[in-house]
Amino acid sequence: MTIPTHTTLPTEAPARPRVVQGRLRCGEPPTEPRSPLFVGALGFAQFGLFVALLGPVIVSMALKVNTLLASPTERTSALGVVLGVGAVAAFAGNALFGRLSDRTTSRFGRRRPWIVGGVLVMAAALWFIAQAGSVPALAAGWFVAQLGANACFAAFTATLADQLPQRQYAKVSAMVGIMQNVGVLAASQIASRLTDSMLGLFLVPAAIGVVGMVAYAVVLPDPVLEQRPARLDLRTLAGAFWVNPLRHRDFGFAWWSRFLIILSSFLFTTFRLNFLVDRIGLKDAAAAQAIATGILVYTVVLVLAGWAAGVVSDRTGRRKTLVAASTGLFGVGVAVLAHTHTLTGFYLVEAVMGLAYGIYMSVDMALVLQVLPNPQDSGKDLGVFNMANAIPQSAAPFLGSLLLGVGAAAQPSYTLLLWTAAVVAVVGALVILPVKKVK
Repeated sequence: MTIPTHTTLPTEAPARPRVVQGRLRCGEPPTEPRSPLFVGALGFAQFGLFVALLGPVIVSMALKVNTLLASPTERTSALGVVLGVGAVAAFAGNALFGRLSDRTTSRFGRRRPWIVGGVLVMAAALWFIAQAGSVPALAAGWFVAQLGANACFAAFTATLADQLPQRQYAKVSAMVGIMQNVGVLAASQIASRLTDSMLGLFLVPAAIGVVGMVAYAVVLPDPVLEQRPARLDLRTLAGAFWVNPLRHRDFGFAWWSRFLIILSSFLFTTFRLNFLVDRIGLKDAAAAQAIATGILVYTVVLVLAGWAAGVVSDRTGRRKTLVAASTGLFGVGVAVLAHTHTLTGFYLVEAVMGLAYGIYMSVDMALVLQVLPNPQDSGKDLGVFNMANAIPQSAAPFLGSLLLGVGAAAQPSYTLLLWTAAVVAVVGALVILPVKKVK
């Protein structure tokens, strides 16, 4: 998916909005806080979608490919192609469906049809993948799954801009980021327990995603777009993929920093199971369990670091330095992993990366809130920013496959792959420094 790694919110709340039939007009965010029921449903929806999509990315797709191919180099190459094809769909789908949801005039609201329809398409595609018998079929299924997931996720993300008042931004942002990573943890735990059931590997997470998003759609007070927008032409459609980085430079720097840390992360996570099998010498089931344990370590450290960094950042007003330092630390962790040959070392690196990403997740989100160019056009601008999550997910599997194949006849070149990921993360740390609007 876009696996998206963070969700972003608008930066300003206008004057008290007008209400139509007890609900807000489109484009006019509320000033009153949302109820615990709404916020809880929102968090569970984020959790469910990431369980559904991160299971295949972390473990399930690699296990599926391993049932079809025997050679380690063929497996890593095929996995890179399958996940890369899906990430192309994520790149195009997030921005496109975000724009389309802005313009939807359904009597069920702008966002709800895309949330429900998208998650159902994703679930159907995951069912197809579980039964697919060839690599091309896997690629086709994952492409459709990513289209459905990003139709859902783009509309879901836009509801944060539609529904939340400014005074709830920080708390809900932190909760959304944590639920995303708890979803990653749950996905790995579920996958580690279902390695003997290919259907269960894909359909149990899919069911959790459907339940979460449908429950959120039920409680969502999604306003109806009362005035039909102008006819959608090619220029308007193309605009869904663009924000001028020269006019909005801080947004551009934040976009590139996000792009680079996601690229670094996915160069590692795409091939993590294969790394444990080929470098550490684990069997498939043991590798899946090791990933689940590693992500547990990563998530516990991430949650603690994320909350602490958020408190420090809010009290001091400092964002940029913490983002740069955490991104650089993430790169250091990946570089250490390049020379790791033991499971204990793998777990220690997961802790370092959890610390780094926890700080990044908390503070970068606050930074992004302050540099969004157009809070009123939420679906479109959020879609453009989420391209910084989706594009590197497209690039990482293809680039990783090439790096793993350099000078490796029998064994993939993991040292080259991981050092490349480390350098990319350090560049991402440097790119954030020119931002001017944020300390």
